[in-house]
Amino acid sequence: MKGEEPKYLQLYAALRDEIIRGVWPYGMRLPSRRQVAQERGLSVVTAEHSYELLCQEGYAEARPRSGYFVTYRASDGFAAADAPLRPHPDAATAEVGEERFPFTVLARAMRKVLADYGEAILDKAPNMGCDTLRGALSRYLARNRGIDAAPGQIVIGAGAEYLYGLVVETLGNGRTFAIESPSYEKIEQVYRARGVACDLLPLGKDGIRSAALRGTGATVLHITPFRSFPSGVTASASKRAEYVRWAAEAGRYIVEDDFESEFSLLRKPEETVFALSDRENVIYLNTFSRTVSSSLRVGYMVLPTALLPRFEARVGFYSCTVPAFEQHVLAELIDSGDFERHINRIRRRKRRGANDA
Repeated sequence: MKGEEPKYLQLYAALRDEIIRGVWPYGMRLPSRRQVAQERGLSVVTAEHSYELLCQEGYAEARPRSGYFVTYRASDGFAAADAPLRPHPDAATAEVGEERFPFTVLARAMRKVLADYGEAILDKAPNMGCDTLRGALSRYLARNRGIDAAPGQIVIGAGAEYLYGLVVETLGNGRTFAIESPSYEKIEQVYRARGVACDLLPLGKDGIRSAALRGTGATVLHITPFRSFPSGVTASASKRAEYVRWAAEAGRYIVEDDFESEFSLLRKPEETVFALSDRENVIYLNTFSRTVSSSLRVGYMVLPTALLPRFEARVGFYSCTVPAFEQHVLAELIDSGDFERHINRIRRRKRRGANDA
């Protein structure tokens, strides 16, 4: 086990990988926390934290007075039969006040950028974005999202809606894009405005219904696996694996819209579909709208290396739509640790609130 990670994360990863490989098949009872702790030389508390993560990510479930049972089933892509969609009670309310980035910290970063860069902040940013921000994001994604992407794979743009348009121009508008139903309304609006045909796939309790996914004729799947708006549905581990299998057919792509995932209550970020896939056909999107400010129109897109030549040929000539000053400020927030400290502070507050509820 890697000594760099906390022991509960090491145990979680080991058990998760065993479940995926079928060592612990669907429906099987996992060893008790005490038994796992004794066998692997760990504390019961460590085992408990690992089992909590397995449950929160959809690999297992706790049954009263019975123990923990595997709910991950790779063969058919879902842990349980599709059930009616029940909107998440908090999905329609944004806790903007509680999540607001500290102004004093933001102002300090701005002053530092002005002092460090001077008139260079007036220079035009490279087409795909400033090296400072792309490098900072590359390191941040590796630390926090399990995404191994070089700075050259990252594209900076003025928010998610702008990046949706770049996706269409890169992949082509002759395709049908499948999107979640319901979903954030601007996803469909942007795609249709670009001349794209959209197939609306109904959501179940753990993601897009399997029958709808199997039946779609789309070749691009746009998903918001962390917490789809407005339903609040989070894709389970089985469902994320199903999305990856759907995209295994030649010519298919996934657009992973990871909005708001930083505020997950998990003790570790949920696995991204980008990191799960090995087929170079997942495009990852995120923004700073909730993590810093909705007025800061900055988003980023991570392209698989196989798509870079097509992107550069079709839209690489576009100028970057985000001022260099804002990019340098965000890079400073990330590299100084202020960005992650803010996220961790909000996650701790949310966990306390959930425990008190």
